[in-house]
Amino acid sequence: MKVTKESLITGFALFSMFFGAGNLILPPNLGIQAGDMWLWVTIGFAISAVILPLLGILAHARIQGTMFDFGKKVSPVFSIIYCFIVYAISITLPSPRTAAVTHEMAIAPFFGTSSIVTSSIYFVLVLFFVLNRSKIINYLGKFLTPIIFIVILSIIGIGIFTTHAPMNSSTLTKIPVVKGLLEGYQTFDAIGAVVIGGVIVISLRINGKHTYEESKSLIAKSGIIAGIGLLIVYTGLIYNGALFNSTFETEISRTGLLSALSIATLGNIGNVFLSVLVGLACFTTAVGITTGTADFIKGICKESQVAYIVTAIVACILGVLMGQLDVHDIIIVAIPALMFIYPITIILIILNLLSEQWGTKEVFKTVVFVTILFSIPDFLKSIHIKTTLMDEILTMIPLGNVSLGWLLPAITTFVLMSIPKLFLKRN
Repeated sequence: MKVTKESLITGFALFSMFFGAGNLILPPNLGIQAGDMWLWVTIGFAISAVILPLLGILAHARIQGTMFDFGKKVSPVFSIIYCFIVYAISITLPSPRTAAVTHEMAIAPFFGTSSIVTSSIYFVLVLFFVLNRSKIINYLGKFLTPIIFIVILSIIGIGIFTTHAPMNSSTLTKIPVVKGLLEGYQTFDAIGAVVIGGVIVISLRINGKHTYEESKSLIAKSGIIAGIGLLIVYTGLIYNGALFNSTFETEISRTGLLSALSIATLGNIGNVFLSVLVGLACFTTAVGITTGTADFIKGICKESQVAYIVTAIVACILGVLMGQLDVHDIIIVAIPALMFIYPITIILIILNLLSEQWGTKEVFKTVVFVTILFSIPDFLKSIHIKTTLMDEILTMIPLGNVSLGWLLPAITTFVLMSIPKLFLKRN
């Protein structure tokens, strides 16, 4: 794979848009719980927070459209509804979470300002970048990502080579791989792939200097570069959490653990470095989410620039309001939404990677319908609606008790619909 300067810059930009609040605070907490099982949770986390997002970017490289194109084979109405749900989730949960984490970890400890002041200034800066969207890839890829990567690798590297107490055993109650997989949902990276991938596609189209094949190659290479970066960082942070799991309390908050890790590795100046890291990592993600949402509304409003600007402003106002919630509260609120929309997103990513022969409209419609149907029990369980009937249903569904009840039905449906094609092909 020949890596050009442009693919590196685009890959770094992708990495920075993926790497936000959840990507920082979730892995160390997972590591401290996993202890000696850290490798297994890393595998699960990598599936949902690295491999699936990478597949999402590769799907964008293939179709080179907007997120609407991901679901249009099911039906245009379904795709519009799906897009609205994803963008609504994105601007009301992960984007505000970046502001909340920035305030809690980077601003409040030093300046003691209120969260409303932090969020307001934060989203004014986000809006500035979004309104200058033609320069986003250069801003993020050339300048911000290298700083993020250097700081995070410093924390990871020093943490690995520091002397530690013996590692405690795992305190996980779920199968480690499954725990890592479900925790990876909270990064929003698979959803981020379908949102941010569209931003990259449209940004390259605005520049207007690439053919379809050139764009396909560039997007694919940048996705691989971003995926490698995410894998290195996630593995390092989980491993650091595991190394220090006998030093810190298991019940320490996610943000508290990250702060403690930075001080343990970088000393008293660690909080300063961490503040820079948190601020930049969160900011780039908020820019990517807001740009993607504004692009979508602009597209359905006949490429209206006014619609783009209004959407960006509304998204930033929502970010300020939702950013007043505590980080932990935002994570709790996000769980039900993720348990419903994540399986659909995963299936759409995989189906969009298939050729027209295998990814027909009928396959899209049937497999997505089955996925939605079997996701409902997990969704109801996540909002604490429990009945004897639902418990029996979850017990009957393979993997239902580990919140993956949709997986085998979706795979089985696809296989059954593909058997006639295989038979016809052989004959």
